Amino acid sequence: MRLISRLMDCVSRSALSSKAKWILAIVAFTESIIFPLPPDLLLIPMALTQRKKAFYFATICTVGSVLGGMIGYYIGYNFMDYVGMPIVRFYNLTNEYVAIKEWYDTYNAWAVAVAGLTPVPYKLCTLSAGAFKVNFGIFLFASVASRSLRFFAIAGLIYVFGERARYFLEKRFDLVLIGALVLGVAGFLALKFL
Repeated sequence: MRLISRLMDCVSRSALSSKAKWILAIVAFTESIIFPLPPDLLLIPMALTQRKKAFYFATICTVGSVLGGMIGYYIGYNFMDYVGMPIVRFYNLTNEYVAIKEWYDTYNAWAVAVAGLTPVPYKLCTLSAGAFKVNFGIFLFASVASRSLRFFAIAGLIYVFGERARYFLEKRFDLVLIGALVLGVAGFLALKFL
């Protein structure tokens, strides 16, 4: 836990750095494969300090996260036993890995979208999607949709509400993600039936 605490402090301090956007991209990219902290921890303070760039920062998060997700998928597809499973075991996500297999068997792209929006570690989603041979096009579409919805929802709240959004996000982050998931599902259903 001390390592995680130090990483959180480092990530938060980085929000004010002149190289913050590069750090954000790297955090978003590596979180999709191995890094333990979500890019939201950097996105929120960066967007708060420069509200007019909130959507720009959300774009950086989305692009970095999806590119990292593609690498995670590749690792899972080709090297799950040698690289992916050690990552899963390191984070003690073996039970979740088995549960996600059932999600993929039942829901396919929806499982990717749910993992991309919720506190389920996205790295688990990317590695397991490759390992379970989820269609890459579906994986990519669901990743772009869910990750952009997640990061742009945060940026939108900060852009509109500023500092008030920070307290709301700190207290009710899971609620925001569930709301974004509901909106995403509603959007998919509207596109399908309209």
